[in-house]
Amino acid sequence: MKIPFGFGNSEIILDVPDKNLLGILKANPAAETGREEDILSAALENPIGSRRLREIVSPEESVVIITSDITRPMPSQKVLPFVISELETAGIPDKDITIVFALGSHRAHTEEEKIKLVGETMVKRFRCLDSVDDFVRLGLTQNGTPVDIFRPVAEADRRICLGNIEYHYFAGYSGGAKAIMPGVSTREAIQANHSRMTEPEAATGRITGNPVRQDIEDAIAFQPIDFIVNVILDEHKVIRACVAGHYQAAHRKGCAILDQIYGIKIAKKADIVIVSSGGFPKDINLYQAQKALDNASHAIRQGGAILWLASAKEGLGEKHFENWMLSHEHPSDMITHIQQEFILGGHKAAAIAMVMEQAEIILVSELEPDFVRKIHLQPATDAQSALDQLIEKYGGNAQVLAMPFGGSTLPIPV
Repeated sequence: MKIPFGFGNSEIILDVPDKNLLGILKANPAAETGREEDILSAALENPIGSRRLREIVSPEESVVIITSDITRPMPSQKVLPFVISELETAGIPDKDITIVFALGSHRAHTEEEKIKLVGETMVKRFRCLDSVDDFVRLGLTQNGTPVDIFRPVAEADRRICLGNIEYHYFAGYSGGAKAIMPGVSTREAIQANHSRMTEPEAATGRITGNPVRQDIEDAIAFQPIDFIVNVILDEHKVIRACVAGHYQAAHRKGCAILDQIYGIKIAKKADIVIVSSGGFPKDINLYQAQKALDNASHAIRQGGAILWLASAKEGLGEKHFENWMLSHEHPSDMITHIQQEFILGGHKAAAIAMVMEQAEIILVSELEPDFVRKIHLQPATDAQSALDQLIEKYGGNAQVLAMPFGGSTLPIPV
């Protein structure tokens, strides 16, 4: 069977022998279907645990809309007009509306990227800012995490958070309050929050008892969120569901919808897993593409192999991540290091090292092969040849699972 996998802005098509193909992990049918415009309208007209946005804000109030950066597939350009319409109905003038791109620990945008994210009209009409340089400390969470918030967000009268919900390998799910922490927080705050990722309860698809998610939401006591709009996308980045309203109640409903669509039950783990993030922007660098690798680890047997397809045209994507991947003699050293000293960026290197202890990883990317070897991964320049060699290595009857949208789908062994 010929299976396409997203790779940057293109795709790689792999021919997997039928006798070896255990399955292709794709989304279940969406709980909600219809035109994107209708889905967005219905969500804003019927908020969860909240009044309508137009009933929350008042004229003369300043409003900040926080949305995702270029590394996320959040379709801000589609969602923003519906939010702006609600604000217009409430009488909020353009001068009192600011759009903030939640960078977290990521790089700032070019002007072209801002236009790509929200559209030229929005960039010309509203003040559009990256969350950099100017932060204010509002307090400490119960875990001692500093609540350091981008000043324009902290000083606004109202905060509206946009995002997409997908699985997150230690916060459980993206979306909701993550737009604030880590979205518009300092590196120090993010590092303190993420340091709890090593606890077993900090797991993919887990909310209850998850220390990272609890810490994120503790921050909202200091920096309230007035309204969220979160979407769930299909494999082609089309909006299939949307939730709006209270930052917790609406988010939890969105997580339940995500589980219905992307929680994929598998009867057994595979000898070989082929995984792609789904292409740009999820594989813009290895730092982002790691999420797909982590999801693939739920589908691979101990001692199996993961064929990881990730363009990574911008390299590793984070200086501490790169330093960790290059400076440790053995992958296991990264795991020991993160347990002794949590370093933001190093945490993703350690997460990759944990998968290495479970399976061999062959990386098809735009990175130089010698560099890939230096970061403890096996390079491959031709994905089909790499797959053929793996099937030969693991036996003619080796069982293969394909994850074309590995950043979204979560295999659930039953």
